[in-house]
Order: sequence, then C-alpha cells, then structure tokens
Amino acid sequence: MSNATAKHTSNPVFGNVRKIGFGLLLLASLASSAWADPAAWKDLSDSERQLLQRFEGRWDQFTPEQRTRLREGAARWAGMSTQERQQARQEFGRWQRLQPEQRQKLREAYDRFKKLPPEERKRIREARERFKQLPPERQRRLRDRWRNMTPEQRERFKQRRGKRQKRG
Repeated sequence: MSNATAKHTSNPVFGNVRKIGFGLLLLASLASSAWADPAAWKDLSDSERQLLQRFEGRWDQFTPEQRTRLREGAARWAGMSTQERQQARQEFGRWQRLQPEQRQKLREAYDRFKKLPPEERKRIREARERFKQLPPERQRRLRDRWRNMTPEQRERFKQRRGKRQKRG
C-alpha cells in the first residue's frame, strides 16, 4: 500500500468523507464547472419545482452550471428511498455543523482521493467498509490510537500495513 493509500485509509478526517456524502454531493452540485442547461424556472418539471422550491426566488441568479447541478441533485433525491433520504439529511446536517477549516480539509482529502488510481480507491473503500463492520467500541479505540500516534509512529504503521497487504 502506498503512503497515500495508508494516509487516506487511516486518516480520521478522510473517514468522515463517506459520512457526509450528501454534503459533498451538494457541494459538487454547486461547484462543478461542467456546462449545463440554463433552464428557466418555468421550464422545470412539476416535481423539480417542488423539490427546488426554496430556490425559486434566486433561480435566475444561479449560473447555468449551478442550475444543472441542482436539477441533478433533485433527480438523485427523487430516486432515493425514505431510508436513504433520512441518512442523507443526517449526513448533510453533520456537514453543516463542521467548521469551515474542517470542511476545507475534507474537500482536499476528497480531491486527493479522486486523483488516486481506481484500484487504490477500491482498496480504500474496502478498508472503510471493514472498519464500519467493527463494533463501535473497537472503532473508537482504533481512532484514539491513531490520534495519539506521533507522525513517525503513523509512518511506521503505514509502512507495515503496506507490506502486509502486498503479501496478501
């Protein structure tokens, strides 16, 4: 495992990225530079207008990219189950409660993650899933252990972890 992988796999900040997935989706919706359909409010479907009604008064002020991303977000929302919506609300609430510096760290970690090779991202996702399967007390102990390590101890841990994974 490379240092980048170990860093993301064990980094408590990075671990929160999945917890706040909905917030990142919304952020991506507003931040994308993709060219978009600049639909007027009256051109939206009834369901889109209903989901996006809180933006009606400002719709014309949004860039075409923002409008498209909001419409894409509304489509994702419409396709979610009740349970998925509840989880998304909770995750977005956590995102909103973060300090600006914490949000920036998460954005940076997410950007680094997106730049990793697909197999590296897969390994990180799998490690995250294994971590999530652990009992909460074990997760807490592992987080505490990581936070209490010196930078040198963390580096040694990452190197040992990488060697173990290469052996298979």
